[in-house]
Amino acid sequence: MTDAYRIRVVQRFAEVPAEGWARLAGASRGQPGPAYNPFISYAFLSALEESGSATVDTGWLGQHLLLEAEDGTLLGAVPAYLKNHSQGEYVFDHGWAEAFARAGGHYYPKLQASVPFTPATGPRLLCRRGDDPAPLRQALAAGIKELTRRHDISSAHVTFLPENELPALVDAGFLHRTDQQFHFHNVGYRSHDEFLQTLASRKRKALKKERRTAVEGGIEIVWLTGNELTEGIWDQFFTFYMDTGGRKWGRPYLTRRFYSLIGERMADDILLVMAKRNGRYIAGAINFIGEDALFGRHWGCIEDHPFLHFEVCYHQAIDFAIAHGLKRVEAGAQGEHKLARGYMPVTTHSAHYITHPGLRRAVADYLERERRDVIETGEWLAEHGPFRKTAVRSADGE
Repeated sequence: MTDAYRIRVVQRFAEVPAEGWARLAGASRGQPGPAYNPFISYAFLSALEESGSATVDTGWLGQHLLLEAEDGTLLGAVPAYLKNHSQGEYVFDHGWAEAFARAGGHYYPKLQASVPFTPATGPRLLCRRGDDPAPLRQALAAGIKELTRRHDISSAHVTFLPENELPALVDAGFLHRTDQQFHFHNVGYRSHDEFLQTLASRKRKALKKERRTAVEGGIEIVWLTGNELTEGIWDQFFTFYMDTGGRKWGRPYLTRRFYSLIGERMADDILLVMAKRNGRYIAGAINFIGEDALFGRHWGCIEDHPFLHFEVCYHQAIDFAIAHGLKRVEAGAQGEHKLARGYMPVTTHSAHYITHPGLRRAVADYLERERRDVIETGEWLAEHGPFRKTAVRSADGE
């Protein structure tokens, strides 16, 4: 850390200057400044805390790092939390925690630099546009390490960060981890049919049949955004979320108030894909709209219909991205079933600072082998994707 910077840590997002944060994270789509990512927006992160979704009561104690100049100008930041569990992260370290506990160590609490409940890549070492990011990222990496030391905790984890932020963390002693997601890349398609023409004939016919089957029985698909996202709509979507989330996770992470807050603050950045039958909504998926990407998050339903999940979550997202000129669709964590629907493997990144030498050695060895496995698996999946060999799309959409 140089004398030009100082780091301040705040526990509540309400203590973060909203205008200063917007200069780091991007104020809105289409505006000058950093490319807008909805999940690191002030609106989204503050809604998580204000709604009671990510608070000390749910195991997410804010430890947001603010990098300031001597005059108090916000130059950089890291959204971070002190955690007593590993839930809602999507980069799994339960095995590390169990191994450390068997050895007599205390893995929790730990420091987590991330967006709660959101497996989407986005800036984590936020820097003001126009400044040289390298020294600011180095200062933020050092700040994370210092906060780990002050709390005397086992580890710090920076998850779903862009690859260009890795050097500052690796240089600071963080370990590099990779994983895999599946993204759709829009290479200038003018319609969904044009996209289908790039697929192998058998795959193309299967998807057409799947889409027809999904809407049998009079099912209608609608897109809702902006002022169409009324409290009544949120009530219905929350019912879907609670039903599916309760079965999948045991206790859904997000509160009903969270949806009201994002509906008030960022409705134009939200797309609900809703399925209706016999005059009532029966299923829906929530998506967030970024500068050049659509981010699918979660879905729910109160009626089961063949292939409806794939239609609402994946096919409709592709339709929307093509219609609005978005470059890609990120459909969340895991899911090799997405491959057949045109979503190709993409490597994601995280960085981990382990303070105990023995645990660090064990984790480093594991991550080295895991990185090789991720590369090999990604290559195999890309080779067996649905595209015609003359129309293969790489993980970068090229």
